Amino acid sequence: MPESGMAEKAFTDRALTDKAWPAALAFFLALGALPTIIFGLLIGFGELALLPGLISWGICITVALAFGLLLGRDIGVMSQLVRGLRTSPEDLPREMNLLVPGMRLLAREAVNLIRAERLNQARLSDRSAADHALLERLPDPLLRLNENGAVIWRNASAIATFGLETAALLRHPDLRAALGEAGQSGVPVRKSIALTVPVPRDLDATVIPVSGLVYVLIADRTRERNVEKMRADFVANSSHELRTPLASLIGFIETLRGPAADDPEAQQRFLGIMAEQAHRMQRVIADLLSLSRIEISEHQPPETILFLPPLLERIVAGMEPMQQSTGTRIELSVPNDLPRIPADADQLAQVFTNLLDNAIKYGKRGGCIKVSAAAASTDSRFAPNGVLVSVADDGVGIAREHIPRLTERFYRVDKGRSRAIGGTGLGLAIVKHVVNRHRGRMLIDSVEGQGTIFTIWLPTRAG
Repeated sequence: MPESGMAEKAFTDRALTDKAWPAALAFFLALGALPTIIFGLLIGFGELALLPGLISWGICITVALAFGLLLGRDIGVMSQLVRGLRTSPEDLPREMNLLVPGMRLLAREAVNLIRAERLNQARLSDRSAADHALLERLPDPLLRLNENGAVIWRNASAIATFGLETAALLRHPDLRAALGEAGQSGVPVRKSIALTVPVPRDLDATVIPVSGLVYVLIADRTRERNVEKMRADFVANSSHELRTPLASLIGFIETLRGPAADDPEAQQRFLGIMAEQAHRMQRVIADLLSLSRIEISEHQPPETILFLPPLLERIVAGMEPMQQSTGTRIELSVPNDLPRIPADADQLAQVFTNLLDNAIKYGKRGGCIKVSAAAASTDSRFAPNGVLVSVADDGVGIAREHIPRLTERFYRVDKGRSRAIGGTGLGLAIVKHVVNRHRGRMLIDSVEGQGTIFTIWLPTRAG
């Protein structure tokens, strides 16, 4: 036991002793007063000789003193026993050394009471710990607010799902209205909430008032609603984008079955065009499915920690066949001390592959593409707690009026050229949604005749 604890215990024991002995003196006076009065009256009226009376009185006083001392001592022991309930119940003795008849039984009952109270407290503590562990492991985010609406606790799911966005969630007008309604009615209130930043999310919030506190249970319905939206979008987009190649295929099939049925040269030419159209439809469907999968998980930031340099090196190495066919060079500049980031490696590989693929296709033949990475503190346009990756080409550039719409689905600056080189019009839409899922930013700088720079900012911690 620390010295301060020992000093405190000694001081408390002295205080209990100081309180026990006045009680012993009071018992002694109470027990000795009546014999003193009786023997005094007997001696005074001559009913008892002086010497025998004094001897009898002395015996009674001695007995009273002894009983008072024993009772005071047992009261002190009992006081320490009761104090043990508040200080160290684990040190309570099973037997008490009490001398006054009946006090031992009283002490045993007191010990049993204290042990029962201690067991009850342990059960309550275990139950509270189990309840807290259950709340902590709930798959849905749970927040506990005080009477002022401030967060005093969040479970692990709430921290992982919202992170630094919790304050924005609590400021949402619909949630504020639900908190006010639950506070007034005292019953749970459920509201549907739509968040727009940093990515769109559809949430169901249940506000539960409990004894002055408020619990907010969040159910994220974004995935389910995205699946519904994905089905509708897929049908709409695929029907729009596949209509032309399908019409072309049908036309060529009719031609092959009719006028060109006996023309081998026309058949080979038409079959080549039909193969190109079929491959184009295959690429469009693959990109649509990829985009749909990304949108479904866009509301959930990645948790895996990634070191970017090896990923960028593998992507650049994989572009070598395209480089050789166009005579393009790729210069990679990535420092080895680049900070690690929370990221989905497969999705980021798709992002940088798309950007490099565009740079090679739309850049200058025989030109140079520069891929560089650096800490975000090197560029004042971005928050410093992140990493920057840029892909710069020296091609014809993009007119300023097209830049805001580049990430729209199927938007093409030059439709003819895009289709001729195999573009689906979905690459930059995929890049945008992956960057959104990583809580990052994309900036496009382009000057006609000088080239285009795509800069991706990715945070070093999930927000």
